[in-house]
Parts: sequence; structure tokens; C-alpha cells
Amino acid sequence: MRGLRQVQHAQRLRFRKRGLLLAVCVTGVTGAHAQDLYFAQPYANRMQLNPAYAGLLDDYSVTLSYRNQFPTLAGTFQTSQLAADYRFRDQRSAAGLLVNYDRTGGVGYTRFQAGGVYAYHLRLNEQLSLSGGASVSYGLQRVSYGNLVFGDQLGDDGVEREFSLEVADYQPVHYVTGSVGGLLYGERFWLGVAAHHLNQPDLAFVTQTTLPLRLNLQGGYKLYFARTTEKQQDREISLAPTAGYTRQGGTQRAEAGLYFTTTPLTLGAVYRGLPLPGATRPQQILTAIAGVSVGSFRLGYSYDMSLSRFSNDLGGTHEISLALREFDSLEAAWRRLKRRNYPIIPCPAF
Repeated sequence: MRGLRQVQHAQRLRFRKRGLLLAVCVTGVTGAHAQDLYFAQPYANRMQLNPAYAGLLDDYSVTLSYRNQFPTLAGTFQTSQLAADYRFRDQRSAAGLLVNYDRTGGVGYTRFQAGGVYAYHLRLNEQLSLSGGASVSYGLQRVSYGNLVFGDQLGDDGVEREFSLEVADYQPVHYVTGSVGGLLYGERFWLGVAAHHLNQPDLAFVTQTTLPLRLNLQGGYKLYFARTTEKQQDREISLAPTAGYTRQGGTQRAEAGLYFTTTPLTLGAVYRGLPLPGATRPQQILTAIAGVSVGSFRLGYSYDMSLSRFSNDLGGTHEISLALREFDSLEAAWRRLKRRNYPIIPCPAF
């Protein structure tokens, strides 16, 4: 009898855990509003932050990113991203590609989004430059119910029934979304604003669910302690404080970061959850970031350490980024002599 109760208790715990996943994940797509994903390395995934970043750091780059959130939960939240950008030889424009894939193994929820990015760069004077960008993306989201256990499948005898009376026939959702952004920057600072989901697409499986407008502000300043060029490779020792603000639907998030770079190593820390006037106190998260540049490669790693008990129980968040990039220093020197060179934005690469 005791063994039967233990089996029944374990089954109910499994149901509650999967129910929690379903509530967390599907509520975002069947409730009133959905939410976007967040990357702990915003500048490694900068076109996700603002389309105006396309072509501002390298002549071209391809970046793969992977984020594993709440690893102690069954079926963790996982996000993969492929980002690529190419700066045209006229230095005034760039094109990019952005592909995101989100999934939760316990619920079977997936969202795929792919789109193109275009940015135009304008040099205002010797000290200031301006970049404007736009992106259009197609998205597809779906839920698979094959690995869910509903309440009416749990019998008193400890046996899990095969069939459920729960409705599980939601069709995949297709949508299109657009974003715009702008960046003002100089040799030591940058300031940007971006608006995502201008058309606020409907992501609902049953009732109307809009993906609300996401407004993002970001900026920072870089203090150089040393800058040299050795064997056609720029080297620096610098400190860069950063700040960011995001508003989407009824939620707000403010963060502050600090990055220290001594080529080829970058170390950073970002505190997310700064209190805002008139807003509920959000979760506080401290992110540690480490990145290294070796030749044409950049490798970054970050870990989110929650300062709240609930998120700590779910585990931290791991994120990895790998970038293949190219910057032609000889070509840049030639363009500089002909006064056709556009400055590189001084934001972190991770």
C-alpha cells in the first residue's frame, strides 16, 4: 500500500511539474500577451537588440548562440540563434540574416523565426556617425502534446492511462513581424533605440494573443587605457560601462553592465533588475560574461546567477556564443587615406 501511494505521489508531482511548464510556456502564447526571448550577451547578439548594428563591428561575421534556461526543470527552455551580417564595400550599407529557434522539451512548444536585416550608415562629421536599420521576419510556432500527462490520465491505481479528454488539436501559428532601430555613435560612446514588432502580430492558438511592441534603449561609453596596432591587429585595454532599458507590454527591465577588455580577453558583469519608479520590483539577476578573440574567431560564455529564491530553485542559465568574423585592416587603412572609412562602433563584442 505504501509503495502504491509513493507511485501515485510521484505521478502527481510529475503532472504538476509538467503543468508548471505548460503554464509558463503556453500562457505566454494563449494569454493576453506574449514575450520575447532575452540574451545575456546582448552585444554578441546585437542585431536581436537593434537592427542598426548590422555591419558596424566587422566587414562580415557569422555568429552562433545557444541559451539554456532553467536547466533543473524537466524540458528546459532552450534558444538557438544564427546571425550573419555583411558590410558592402561602399561602407554605407550592410545586410544581415537573423534566425531564432526556441523550444521547451517538456511541453513540446517550439517557435521558429527567420528574417532579413538592412542597415544604412552615415558619417555626420569627424566625431559622429549614425546608423539606421530595419528588419522583417517570418515566424512559426507550435505545441506538441505527445509528451504531456493531463490530470484525467492519472488513475487511483497508479496506472497512467493512454488517452485524455483534454482538447489538444491546436494548429501551428504563422506570423510576420517588423522592427526598426537607430544608433548614434562616436569613437568612445554609442546610444541606440529600437522598436520591435511594429505590427504587433497575433500569436494565439485559440484566443487573440498579440506580440506587443518591444521598445529597447541601449548605450555605453568606452574608456581606453591603451590602444596599439601590432601586425595589422588592433589591441586595447579598456573599460566600458553600459546601460539598457526594455519595455514590452506591461513589463519593464533595466540593466547596467561593466566590461573590461585587454586584447584578446573580455570580462563583463551585468546586473539586470534595477528598480524603476512606479514599476513592480523585477527579479534581480547578475550575469558574468567572459569572451576571447583568437584570429577570426570570438568565443563567449555567460552565466546568469539569480538573486531571487524562485529562480535559484530552477537553476541558472548558461549561454554560449561563437562568431567567425573578418575585418580587413589593410583595406580599412586605404579607405582611411581616401577619407572613405567609417568608424567601428566601440560597443563590446560579447
